[in-house]
Amino acid sequence: MTSAVNERVPPTRLLPLAAQHVLAMVAAPVSTVFLTSAALRLPPSATASLMSTVLVLCGGGSLLQSLGVWTFGARLPFVMLPGGAAAALFLQIAHDHGPAVASGSVLLAAALLLAVVPLYARVVRLFPPLVMGVTVLLIGISMIRVAAQLVAGPDATTGTRTLALAAFTVLATVVAHLVLPGVWRQAAVLVGMATGTLIALATGLGAFTPAPGSGFALPAVLPYGAPHFDFLAALPMLVFSLTTLAEVTGQTVLSSEIAGRTPCPGRDVPRVARADALVSLVGGLFGTSLMVTSAENVGIGRLTGVRSRYVTAAAGALLALAGLCSPLSRLVAGLPAPVVGGSALVVFAVIAVMGVEMLGRAELSEGSGAMVAALALTAGLLPNLSPGLYTGLPAWLRTVMGSGVVAGTLTAVLLHALASTAVVRGRVRPGERRRSRAA
Repeated sequence: MTSAVNERVPPTRLLPLAAQHVLAMVAAPVSTVFLTSAALRLPPSATASLMSTVLVLCGGGSLLQSLGVWTFGARLPFVMLPGGAAAALFLQIAHDHGPAVASGSVLLAAALLLAVVPLYARVVRLFPPLVMGVTVLLIGISMIRVAAQLVAGPDATTGTRTLALAAFTVLATVVAHLVLPGVWRQAAVLVGMATGTLIALATGLGAFTPAPGSGFALPAVLPYGAPHFDFLAALPMLVFSLTTLAEVTGQTVLSSEIAGRTPCPGRDVPRVARADALVSLVGGLFGTSLMVTSAENVGIGRLTGVRSRYVTAAAGALLALAGLCSPLSRLVAGLPAPVVGGSALVVFAVIAVMGVEMLGRAELSEGSGAMVAALALTAGLLPNLSPGLYTGLPAWLRTVMGSGVVAGTLTAVLLHALASTAVVRGRVRPGERRRSRAA
């Protein structure tokens, strides 16, 4: 009998089921493009091209993960998205060092992920929930500051009209999340953006200027020029790419169980990671952040009872087609900046809360977990709270310590490893060690 994950869905049901998956996940790529465009101050035409790129990559990645090619793709009902935390890191690197360095960082991180996949079992141990929680929380906090800068605008001054429009956007997003049902609730960010834009047009608080053009459009290669490779600047992205292995493990096990397939992390996680890395390598050439596989559509499988990977593959085809439809991309490229900034505040705040949830799963009350988390968060928050603290350090060390994400994550990894080693040694008494050696 055919398992649920390999079920062939009739065409009459395939299209509406695939469209449902698209509606559930499209908010992530669209909002990511808006935030990137506003942070990098891209013109509408460049925003439209980036939108096409991201949607095509999401579609291609979903096809790869759902259908699988050789050792790339787990053949599970997955969709691929530009990761929220990865996009935040991309913007931070672009803000500090320029978009060409950010693109180079994506390429380096994707290549590193491909290289460490054979060492998956060893690497994933370095990033338990405690370390991942610190990393994600620091990413969210750092990017809330960037979101505030989006609202303030290029001159770093915030007028009453700008604040009002951003506040209306946040309020509309919150109301949509609380009131709307099902799939529409998952699209609350898009609803908030649309509402904010309508308010801007009706009240004159902002302008809506779609990019000119029509028909089909191909994504632009190297939109920021040739990628620049700076290993120190790329360190936050490199560290984050390694942490994704732990997240991918959980998502793969969950998706396997719901799809009716016996979980096999040793086989499936490397396949998922290879597909993420491959699509991210392509994305780095087209100006995007790291692309990551997402299990957020698993809820739809639970609700509908359809767990077929061919449904998410069809959703990938729809996403790629939408990315090539230039009118759609150009229409959404002209949102007012305060609307994008207000949405960014919500998105990045949610990322920070995700970090808090991960820390909650780390059982901080036991052992030295609370101390490790406290010191790691201190190391990560210091560069944000006191930007000039490391001014006197050498340039290379200032780059490492000046990144809150890197400083906090490295501190968490080192302290957690030290604490774990101490616990293991404390459980084995010296006499027991001698008897063990004698045996």
